[in-house]
Amino acid sequence: MAQRIGYAAGAFDLFHIGHLNILKHARERCDVLIAGVVSDEMLRQVKRIEPIVPTLERVEIVRAVRWVDEVHVETVPDKLDTWREVGFTHFFKGDDWRGTEKGLRLEREFAEVGVEVVYFPYTAHTSSTVLRRALAQLTANADAAALQAQIALS
Repeated sequence: MAQRIGYAAGAFDLFHIGHLNILKHARERCDVLIAGVVSDEMLRQVKRIEPIVPTLERVEIVRAVRWVDEVHVETVPDKLDTWREVGFTHFFKGDDWRGTEKGLRLEREFAEVGVEVVYFPYTAHTSSTVLRRALAQLTANADAAALQAQIALS
């Protein structure tokens, strides 16, 4: 039986339970799990977000997860190019991509090269987007409180 090489990619910025779950579930379905950490440059280019935790620190965090066998830093936006670099047989993704234009395109492209796309439940209640919004709100509240304190002292 051929070795099942899994690939689970993500920013893994603001590492949370959803990240941990996808890595754990991915490892249960393959012999070797490679985690793809999207580089700072790719996050800026593709997602238009500024990472909070730098690439090399995110790599170390993900590498420390017991279900991860290897870490690959993604520096190209095309997942087929990543497949050519890494050589995985299974691609793991959150099911928020299922049925979307991007997800369907990914499934078609990977089917042509024999890669199976496997979806896992997306952890909507704890996502990097939700955490970013909460941090922005906390920062805005702290800034407003500091400004009020300055005005009160004037």
